[in-house]
Amino acid sequence: MSTVSADQIVPVILSGGTGTRLWPLSREAYPKQFWPLAASRTMLQETAARATGPRFAPPVVVSGEAHRFLVAEQLRELGLDEARIVLEPAARNSAAAIAAAAVLVGEATPDAVLWIMAADAAVSDVPALLGALEAAAAAARLGRIATFGIRPTRPETGYGYIEAGATLPGTEAGGHAALELARFVEKPDAARAAAMVAGGRHLWNSGMFVATARTLLAELEAHAPEVLAAVRDAVGAAARDLGFVRLGPSFAQAPSISVDHAVMERTALAAVVPCDPGWSDVGSWDSLWEIAAKDAEGNATVGPVAMHGAKGCFVRSEGILTAVVGLEDVVLVVTDDAVLACRRDRAQDVKQIVERLKAERRKEATEHRRMYRPWGSYEGVAHGSRFQVKRIVVRPGAKLSLQKHYHRAEHWVVVAGTAIVERDKERILLRENESVYLPLGCVHRLENPGMIPLTLIEVQSGPYLGEDDIVRIEDTYGRA
Repeated sequence: MSTVSADQIVPVILSGGTGTRLWPLSREAYPKQFWPLAASRTMLQETAARATGPRFAPPVVVSGEAHRFLVAEQLRELGLDEARIVLEPAARNSAAAIAAAAVLVGEATPDAVLWIMAADAAVSDVPALLGALEAAAAAARLGRIATFGIRPTRPETGYGYIEAGATLPGTEAGGHAALELARFVEKPDAARAAAMVAGGRHLWNSGMFVATARTLLAELEAHAPEVLAAVRDAVGAAARDLGFVRLGPSFAQAPSISVDHAVMERTALAAVVPCDPGWSDVGSWDSLWEIAAKDAEGNATVGPVAMHGAKGCFVRSEGILTAVVGLEDVVLVVTDDAVLACRRDRAQDVKQIVERLKAERRKEATEHRRMYRPWGSYEGVAHGSRFQVKRIVVRPGAKLSLQKHYHRAEHWVVVAGTAIVERDKERILLRENESVYLPLGCVHRLENPGMIPLTLIEVQSGPYLGEDDIVRIEDTYGRA
């Protein structure tokens, strides 16, 4: 990793979550951090955009292998081409992910200040957060591990809490100051949450942390040595390809534990900066309703929605017109292959539905009809026992792998843009309303040479139509 200047802060963005409580929009194949939920940009982009400018080094983003191209493309759209994307071979919770970032940064700049944050939280007052960051960075340079304590606006049972202590001298900056962190409190019941909010000494635990790489590594060595040892081995064996840092297999041997349990609840160096930046972890549809703009009846809507006589509802449609009449305090989310309806106060229970769908092996639990690939996307339109029809969109300048199929033939019809098709030894240029037939077994590739997205309809026919009937001969994106 390149050297970081002494006054710069390194943003570390954890992008490994799946957001099951925001199903059916958020699913494993395309989780909530890649969706625009609280702003016009995606959650990942909003998080990265908070930490740009001369005071910040390029970010380190820790992600799973399956989402690597989504992360890269969304950062590219922000102009963050120098971001370091670190790929976990297995999900091992936040302690191992943070350890990997600390080892990578600490190799070159052990005293660099790291700002660790999840990719899927919303902040409405970024200047307030950056002011609190100044105090947190001051505490970090004094050898502390600072977190941000959000001043509670209600007795929330879905968050952990922090009890704050005395002010730490030398941390006053940006209109804030760091305090001693007296203790963490697990998610409370309603009565205890109300009592803590009324007492005024407790803050919501934001899950953001600020510390130097040196401090983090020392505290991991002291309190979670098994995590650090596995991660050090994984960084030592890391492979670098296509701009990604692919951690070695020993990463999967690290204990799966959160940084809160591994370090923050054990260290004597914990500090907290109280702040009120309009933060939400966007952990459920109810939390999205809380931060959304609402009409006079308290309804928040996204997409083609018609409301009549409804109150306190959150309604989102990803395509079809959705009408709601006379309902109160409900969540209604409509996608092209699933509908969720629940009471707002039961929004946390959506996770139970996802677990049930997974147990039943329903693909709607984890995948959308539209599947995203590094070159674009595809989605099913129709299917039968020996055929299926897909809509394929290829980004400008992108191309699919050179491949063949053993069980199916394909017919491609261009409906928008221009395509170059390789078919065995032929190279064919297709424009709108032109088509090509790809017989079973032929070697082929699709490319978009144009400046606009290429859209085509693909008709597959044959006895087996699974996605695993792809033999890749050459691939721009390093896929097997």
